[in-house]
Amino acid sequence: MNKTAKIKKNHQFIVLRKLIIVSALIGFLSAFLGITLKRMTEYYEGIFLREVSLNPIYLVIFPIFGLSIIYFLREYLFKKKENKGIKEVFESTKSTSKNLPSYKIPSHFINGLLTVIFGGSTGIEISTVVATATIGSVAHQKENVFRKYKTELICAGVAAGITALFSSPIAGILFAVEVISRKVTRAYAISTIIAVSIAFALLSVLKEEPLFTVSITTWHLKAIPYFILLGILAGMNSVYLTRCVLFFKMQFAKIETHYYKIIIGSIVLSVSLFIFPQLYGEGYHSIKMIFGNASQLPLTITLAVTFIGILILKPIVTSITLVSGGDGGVFAPSLFIGAFLGLLLSSVLNTYFNTQVIPLNFMIIGMAAVLSASIHAPFTAIFLVCGLINDYTLFVPILVVCLISKYTAKMIYPFTVYSYSPSLIK
Repeated sequence: MNKTAKIKKNHQFIVLRKLIIVSALIGFLSAFLGITLKRMTEYYEGIFLREVSLNPIYLVIFPIFGLSIIYFLREYLFKKKENKGIKEVFESTKSTSKNLPSYKIPSHFINGLLTVIFGGSTGIEISTVVATATIGSVAHQKENVFRKYKTELICAGVAAGITALFSSPIAGILFAVEVISRKVTRAYAISTIIAVSIAFALLSVLKEEPLFTVSITTWHLKAIPYFILLGILAGMNSVYLTRCVLFFKMQFAKIETHYYKIIIGSIVLSVSLFIFPQLYGEGYHSIKMIFGNASQLPLTITLAVTFIGILILKPIVTSITLVSGGDGGVFAPSLFIGAFLGLLLSSVLNTYFNTQVIPLNFMIIGMAAVLSASIHAPFTAIFLVCGLINDYTLFVPILVVCLISKYTAKMIYPFTVYSYSPSLIK
């Protein structure tokens, strides 16, 4: 081996070693951020929900108070700096000069937390994604040797953050591929696998439990036609969610005074929460409740109207939360919509057609299906939902329904809230 080749080999080894070390550090910091945000949100949302149940007047106070705090933080603490959410992550990975500034870590952490605990009808997932992507972006700027691994390090942070939230390393890796990088390189594989491994190890050390505790027994081939129907309905619901977000974004952009947006958003949120308290926050508390009672809920006209009302209003209040200044995305709303859609469909089938399908199965498959269609990432949705319940019994029907829902959504409207362009809004 000549001297030049030897120097080149040594350099590659040094770069690889540094990449491994920085990926492990990104994985740890991103997972720690994700776990901390998740625990804080669950804790304070539980406290606020108890207050709301005792004093419904808080349904009026909390939304306007939360959105106002976020507004003043952005105005004065973060100095009116731009906040485009996950679109900034896309812009950063596509540009060699545009980086994610470090203020986005505390900004999205704090604003995501405040949005949900004060009743904003979204989730902390996209707040976590942007904050952890920023960790990767900041790391890539620290040494010249990392300059060419910008996308890989951003994806490492995102993958570790998703792993921390949903206890699924595979979902973390797939989300980074399907939604952000769209390609797999050797450096990507090394950095993301190391980051999610560290994240999963931290979850194990801290003994993080799956978000939902359910017992899946089996599924039946005779239910496949109904699963297909669920996939089609999920695709249609996801398009409704996407179009709602884009429509209200366009309408609220016409309002020049930001505090008018807060007032309008707070009124819509408060009225909606009065009618359907299930819409408070990310809605995981409501999903847990219907998981426990799914097989015991006889479908009545009142219950059917409640479910339909929730399915119609959820995309609206999610959109209003986001355009009024709240921090979040469509992850949690998609899971929420899917759970209620699956329960409604299974209840209708059992009550009026005596199909004897298993409502719990339909809820879980519905969650994955709506998420798959909303972000056009079926494989992320599959492993994410299986990770949420720590059970892969429904893997095959979830796979089929996620693909159906995604392509149903793309046939109706080919864009997601992540991929749309203002010129395409009609």
